[in-house]
Amino acid sequence: MTITVIGSVIMDIVFLTDHYPRHGDTVFGKEVRYSPGGKGANQATTCAKLGAATTFIGCVGNDAFGQTLLHKLQSNQVHIESMKTVEDSGTGTALVTVDSSAENTILVVKGANDCLTIGDIDRCEHIISRSRILLVQMEIRSEVIKHAMITARRHGVTILLDPAPTDGIDTSSLQYADIIVPNQQEARFLTRIEVHNISTAIEAARYLHRHYGIAKSIIKIGEQGSLVYQDGTHEHIQAIAVHAVDTVGAGDSYAGALAYALAGGQTLIAAAQFASIVSALKVTKHGAQDGIPSMEEVLAFCSTRNLTLPIEYSM
Repeated sequence: MTITVIGSVIMDIVFLTDHYPRHGDTVFGKEVRYSPGGKGANQATTCAKLGAATTFIGCVGNDAFGQTLLHKLQSNQVHIESMKTVEDSGTGTALVTVDSSAENTILVVKGANDCLTIGDIDRCEHIISRSRILLVQMEIRSEVIKHAMITARRHGVTILLDPAPTDGIDTSSLQYADIIVPNQQEARFLTRIEVHNISTAIEAARYLHRHYGIAKSIIKIGEQGSLVYQDGTHEHIQAIAVHAVDTVGAGDSYAGALAYALAGGQTLIAAAQFASIVSALKVTKHGAQDGIPSMEEVLAFCSTRNLTLPIEYSM
């Protein structure tokens, strides 16, 4: 199975604290960590750690953060031959605050991520054309993402879109997606529907189909799991209860696991069930990329929890 991921690569500077400061306050934190991140890099790492041949296309600055992030991707078996390094912009950086409930707030300076161009996508067209899945998000320039999606569609590649973050959403790109995976906030942005249960998730999925032509979607509903919608039919996937310690990258691990399963020929329902397992295991560990599990860890988790692996897998 071959997956191409196009997106952001960012160094997360993570502050752990009992509670967030209010405006104007100073609060003492518990710990600070430098953690490789970026939605694109996290998703590519998930695909690769699970065992898929994964190429990542993104951009870093020629600085210490950039070199660290490239080394981390390579150590996780992500193919980085198509990565771009620039001299005139620093590597993307994010300030992440995680409180005692494991919830997070994130402030991103995109930096070199904005230096990826349409020309870079054209130079990588041969890679995209050989892929089974193109996985994209919206943390880099919208015109670059749209061009990549159009390129993939021209070659019959299945396009999986994680429409995140909301600040980067370009609705004109949605028409090129085969499958879209919004969370509650992103679904609200796209549909103006407050998604808080299964019925409102169904309503949002129908809206995406009716207004954007997206016949397949997965609406994530937090602790209530997810709603898989396909051409008018729908199925609820229950969440897996765990003790979360770090939710940073949870959505990225979900999207990456979904791409992995779909690239292996699994159904959308089975892929969503698998993604729920992977993301549940991810939030039990710290680090956007360090916390992403391998397939061996997923199998062990399923065994411990008496869960049936929903996808076909052979060692």
